[in-house]
Amino acid sequence: MRKHKQPQILNKVLIEDCAAEGKSLARVNGKVIFVERTAPGDIVDIQLTKSKKDWAEGFPLQFIEYSKERVEPFCKDFGVCGGCQWQMLPYNKQLFYKQKQVTDNLQRIAKIELPEILPIVGANQTKYYRNKLEYTFATEKYISSEEFKLLKQQGIFPEAIGVAGFHARGFFNKVVAIDTCHLQNEPTNLIRKAIEDFARKNNFPFYNIKQHEGWLRNMMVRIATTGEIMINVVVAFYNKTMIDTLMNFIMQQFPNITTLLYTINTKLNDSIYDLEPIVFHGKGYIIEKLEDFSFKISPKSFFQTNTKQGEKLYQITRDFAELKGTEILYDLYCGTGSIGIFLSKQAKKIIGVETVEDAVKDAKENALLNNINHAQFFAGDVINICNDDFFVQHGKADVVITDPPRAGMHEKLIKKLLEIAAPTIVYVSCNPATQARDLALLNEKYAVTKIQPVDMFPHTHHIENVAQLKLKD
Repeated sequence: MRKHKQPQILNKVLIEDCAAEGKSLARVNGKVIFVERTAPGDIVDIQLTKSKKDWAEGFPLQFIEYSKERVEPFCKDFGVCGGCQWQMLPYNKQLFYKQKQVTDNLQRIAKIELPEILPIVGANQTKYYRNKLEYTFATEKYISSEEFKLLKQQGIFPEAIGVAGFHARGFFNKVVAIDTCHLQNEPTNLIRKAIEDFARKNNFPFYNIKQHEGWLRNMMVRIATTGEIMINVVVAFYNKTMIDTLMNFIMQQFPNITTLLYTINTKLNDSIYDLEPIVFHGKGYIIEKLEDFSFKISPKSFFQTNTKQGEKLYQITRDFAELKGTEILYDLYCGTGSIGIFLSKQAKKIIGVETVEDAVKDAKENALLNNINHAQFFAGDVINICNDDFFVQHGKADVVITDPPRAGMHEKLIKKLLEIAAPTIVYVSCNPATQARDLALLNEKYAVTKIQPVDMFPHTHHIENVAQLKLKD
């Protein structure tokens, strides 16, 4: 029989710094240790989960001393819920480490000449800032190991009665029964609790993620700054009686909901991009505003999750574009057209390209909604759409805005950008590491002239970064 290795434990280790993906960093005998659920200044015993020659990963087995930088988290589910990672740090420290993360990534990965990185743009509102949240309904409630031991000693074994909340950190099948999420305004918590309670009383089965059984799966809540509210309830199969009963209950209890939908998801995963939400009440979408622009948001639309910070992000993008009103602007990975539309008053022509067809449909409708007739949007993979013929047909790019997903830009697109040689590129990134990689490739013809980090998600490790690039002489 194979012998189990004894876990490797490092004692009384000082956590020195913050690292990527919400982890912290320590050094032991020259080896870098990445540790989750810790803050700089903590002294901990670490149990390693992975150990290589130059680096290792682990988790805190025991806290010997807490960092003086720590503050009391405002959420009782902090550390268990998979959402916020940095509530234990004061907001000014969160901004400090995010700025450092951008600087470290750009210097370590890009290895190119960089301008001084501008001070990070923080959020005025650090709670209730999200316009979108997604909740999970499941049969398995997360119970901490301490609570489980106590219940076991008492001979109590909790029944799977159904729970609503967020996935527990590190568990795909267990859900934290949160009482209050502080990231979105009410009535988000009231609606979740009401549906959870109603489903239990009416014996509507919650979904079992492991066995793929049950009915009630997920719920998305969108609350716009305009006051409009959208609810999309996702269920595992069609049952008219159950759907009508639940939908009527929701509208009776929350008449301020402007759009109520349901989606039938028979798949094994929770994605709904390939499904069709069905309108039960309302117009099927809500309207959000950025400055004086209006945007139609449907259930599957991508839209900046933090409206107020999204406005700041787009203002910075507009400033970096340095438009004078005569330029042809290409908006790559344009989503629902929000950046192009936001910059439309300063450009002669907007050409948007996006892979998701539904997003392009929304972009066209948003252009009409804002009386913009000099914007065109095209559906397809950016690297396939943006060929020589496409640029000949729509005009030479004066400014390119690129806002790729976390994986960054495809190398073929970078080569195409180098070929077309637009005078200005503005690169909006949600992952400074992949952005740094792409900037190094673009360095063949472009110089980075401005860099501006933006904090879109307080209390998390996520960071946006905007870079301006100018064609070299």
